[in-house]
Amino acid sequence: MKISKDAYVEFHYSLVDNSEVKDGSRGDEPLSYIHGRNMLVPGLEQALEGREEGDHFQVAVPPELGYGERDETLFEVVPREAFSDLPGLKKGMLVNLEDGEGEPQLGRVVDLDIREVKIDLNHPFAGQTLNFDVEVLNVRLPTEAELADIN
Repeated sequence: MKISKDAYVEFHYSLVDNSEVKDGSRGDEPLSYIHGRNMLVPGLEQALEGREEGDHFQVAVPPELGYGERDETLFEVVPREAFSDLPGLKKGMLVNLEDGEGEPQLGRVVDLDIREVKIDLNHPFAGQTLNFDVEVLNVRLPTEAELADIN
């Protein structure tokens, strides 16, 4: 079966930058999703369209089809005491915050002093071309339960 709208797909991937694996599923459970439901970055989903079980391929996804361009206005300054439970807070560290609606949001510490912490709220891969190495493991029709989970 070829990957098309509403197909259930399982695959392994590696996200590679300069021969270094930055993210991936190999050595763990494969990633699964329902195709055509915007569950992946658009460029990767487009590259999976029409593939089938056993396919192994590489694709370079530009920022506009990945996590977008960096937005230099996506920074927040938070009082240092908001991180009192993190005594080892330092530059480069990823921290969990809540947005205005109480939803979790990941940020990276870019600067800090004794009073405040400056956090970059861009996705860590924003502005980057994403080089994926993908192996399609399973393609089938989804179960009713799998479809219900995404609706």
